[in-house]
Amino acid sequence: MKFEELFISQMRLGLTRYKRHTFSKGWIFSKVGDYFNEFFKKNLPFELTDAQKRVLKEIRKDIGSGRQMNRLLQGDVGSGKTIVALMSMLIAADNGFQACFMAPTEILARQHFGSIQSLLGNLPVKVAILTGSTSPKEKKEILKETATGEIAILIGTHAIIEDTVIFKNLGLAIVDEQHRFGVAQRAKLWEKNEISPHVLVMTATPIPRTLALTAYGDLDYSIMDEMPPGRLAVTTVHRMDYNRPQVMDFIKDEIKKGRQAYIVYPLIEESAKLDFENLMKGYEEVKAFFPEPQFHISMVHGRQKAAQKQVNMERFIKGDTQIMVSTTVIEVGVNVPNASVMLIESAEKFGLPQLHQLRGRVGRGSEKSYCILMTGIRLSADAKKRLKILCATNDGFQIAEKDLEIRGPGDIEGTRQSGILDLKLANIIRDKKIFEIARNEAENIIGQDPLISSEENLALRSFLILQKGENSWSRIS
Repeated sequence: MKFEELFISQMRLGLTRYKRHTFSKGWIFSKVGDYFNEFFKKNLPFELTDAQKRVLKEIRKDIGSGRQMNRLLQGDVGSGKTIVALMSMLIAADNGFQACFMAPTEILARQHFGSIQSLLGNLPVKVAILTGSTSPKEKKEILKETATGEIAILIGTHAIIEDTVIFKNLGLAIVDEQHRFGVAQRAKLWEKNEISPHVLVMTATPIPRTLALTAYGDLDYSIMDEMPPGRLAVTTVHRMDYNRPQVMDFIKDEIKKGRQAYIVYPLIEESAKLDFENLMKGYEEVKAFFPEPQFHISMVHGRQKAAQKQVNMERFIKGDTQIMVSTTVIEVGVNVPNASVMLIESAEKFGLPQLHQLRGRVGRGSEKSYCILMTGIRLSADAKKRLKILCATNDGFQIAEKDLEIRGPGDIEGTRQSGILDLKLANIIRDKKIFEIARNEAENIIGQDPLISSEENLALRSFLILQKGENSWSRIS
């Protein structure tokens, strides 16, 4: 009965994927031209990893096939997804198409804009950024140049999906940290051309393979499971509140070496007021340990205006401040290679994937980096287990598997409401082997009889028609 339950869910997903592969029209990017080759030969700052090469090959196959690409790219923090995204956008430019890159926050959009511009160097590919804080004058110019096709790559926040943004020829849409956007928001991008653009959605939040194949099984799925050479593993330790003076002395030693540090406070969504009070209290404590003018501190939190947030971030990125005190707004995408310490306050209040994301903000340069998980003495058994896992491994996929074991599939963000995981008997953690058999069986049947029309599959066809429910929200396009 467990097999049947898993088999039927995999049949539904497999048929959705087959229909998309067969009937969805996509622009054909037939060549890899001068922009891509020039970048590859002269601008690429390091040799691509095997994982990056494999994913680029999968993307190239999709965008040359005549059907719309609809691919989920999952790569651990720091695995080099931005380079893959940029090289895919250069192929679009080589074929006379525009590309857009949508990020969930202004901080992240600006960061991508900066890194993509510096990677492109002198290549004649025009890149622009559009966010909520773009001035009306700038915005008018960007809208004009997007409509004429002068801008080849448009990077931005959800400002990109406004109706006023008209592309001359959008061929590729990339969405970063896709779970931060609603379905309706993503769908607006696909309407920006008469034939929908190719779609690449990226996430650095590790998803266990069984969950990915269940919740996102109707998408093509790429994994980057390899780090660029030369990146040192981050050492993670758990410390109690009574160790605070030694921890602060350690951070002082790192700053004396010319490094920088993050100190992150949790967001407890029930009380924005309490969050703010905790952060301000923490900020005053940090100032007492690190007095001016010897030390300089930036602070970033959700109540600040975008411009203020940006100024404070920039000061830290440029090295004008040595310490960044913040809430989890810096969880995704902030890249400061000189930062070598991540101190997470009340670490027991964070989930495993979030702790792993925060840890990924350090270890981005060539120096040894550290993540310090600070808690009180009283901890639940689950919290102890989470912190122990994080101290034991840097592997995001392993962490995701363990997280799934601790929390169970029903609690994972975004899957509860998908319906796909509404399993009555089977459990995708305990029944992993049955899941694999069910998936293979479904793939074999769809491979041999995609219309489910053969005599031996008529009962299955009737059952699927009878059971036909709503589509899963994960059908991105």
